[in-house]
Amino acid sequence: MAGKDPASVSVVVVGGGFAGVACTKELAKHGVQVTLVDKNNYHQFQPMLYQVATAQVAPTDIARPLRAVFAKRDTVTFKMDEITSVDPVGKTVTCADGTTFTGDYLVLAMGSQPNFFHTPGAEEHSFPLYTLEHAERLRSRFLELVEDTANHPELLDKGSLNIVIIGCGATGVETAGAVADVMNEVMPKRAPHLDLGKTGVYLIDPAKVVLAPFSKRAHTYASKVLVEKQVKLKLELSATEVRADRVILSDGSEILTHCVVWAGGIQAPPLAASSGLPQGRGGRIDVQPDLTVKGFPGVYVLGDTANTPDADGKPFPQLGSVALQAGSWAAENILAEVAGKSPTDFKYHDKGIMAMIGRNAAVAEMGKKRHELHGAVAFAAWLGVHAWLMSGVRERIDAFIAWGWDYFSSTRAPAILDRPDIPKIDWGDEDDQSGSAAAQPADPAKATG
Repeated sequence: MAGKDPASVSVVVVGGGFAGVACTKELAKHGVQVTLVDKNNYHQFQPMLYQVATAQVAPTDIARPLRAVFAKRDTVTFKMDEITSVDPVGKTVTCADGTTFTGDYLVLAMGSQPNFFHTPGAEEHSFPLYTLEHAERLRSRFLELVEDTANHPELLDKGSLNIVIIGCGATGVETAGAVADVMNEVMPKRAPHLDLGKTGVYLIDPAKVVLAPFSKRAHTYASKVLVEKQVKLKLELSATEVRADRVILSDGSEILTHCVVWAGGIQAPPLAASSGLPQGRGGRIDVQPDLTVKGFPGVYVLGDTANTPDADGKPFPQLGSVALQAGSWAAENILAEVAGKSPTDFKYHDKGIMAMIGRNAAVAEMGKKRHELHGAVAFAAWLGVHAWLMSGVRERIDAFIAWGWDYFSSTRAPAILDRPDIPKIDWGDEDDQSGSAAAQPADPAKATG
């Protein structure tokens, strides 16, 4: 295909996340014919899902219709459907409705799914936080617990306002900080009659520290802030079972709860296993340094679906910034191939890592040298960076309005129960073996909730 006109080239991109959108945008600039397929009709800003879950921002603040993203790109065709099979040799994908798409190049950027590590009951009874739908389901559960408890304060004895978060990476820590802010600042005004001493926010992880990828100073600062927010850190412990009314930990203790947030890890989606492409850690597809798959010319795999090697051969972390840059890089490599040039190895520009821990509290390690920021300065940096990364001007404005309202007010505008499809909690009396929400209280000697 050396020396071809880019306008005569077709590319099929699977996934409308950071990697897929970045790749499509770059290709569209050069007139390449792109078919973008995603099961949702929107691009979600994943780093802010926990803010949707805790009613800080509305779902529409972090989601933008994919058709709107590419409204001015005539060479981009969007198809809303789920991909059921992939033929990497023929560079063809098949949708659930039977439609097929074939391109000169195939880009797989399907994202990820929760990894429950075979923990009994986790998939059935916990709330993962990796998609907009996850965030909305979690928000509805959280708000339902608040409403039920406000009406029936005796439910506090059943752990109705114990929130358990599994995983102390960025997602877990950010969620814990946000929930703690609700408990400490919003709940006393919304439900002053409740005994909030019977509530608890728990953060559980087998690791010895929170935010393990960060520095020791960040570990110390984050732990200090969380403890000040009354988050109960349960480190060097794992969840051995999740039931509808409690979590059982590896030391034998139990926490009564009806809201378990799973932030314990991700793995590749099922399509990766059925694609016929080589898989590695986490079920992700192993790619070469130029983001292609060995033995499958013209096939690129990006973002959370891929194990992307760095200069030392170690995989890059599953970060939005990695996916974003890989998407643009893959597009440039495709354009290079079309021009008769060789693709180049992916070079990640490390801009650092950040995590919000609640109001006026955050950690940031900026650049390759990891210049550290803590506290209010890091909090402001987090807001600025994440607003800049959002895909549209309207989304940025809406997010800043929501952040400002949340910062100066103790109310949450999006705190409405708008998911009637979510099953209600059964607070009735059933035996412990049923695993129902109304199981008998745990042994007081063991219960920590």
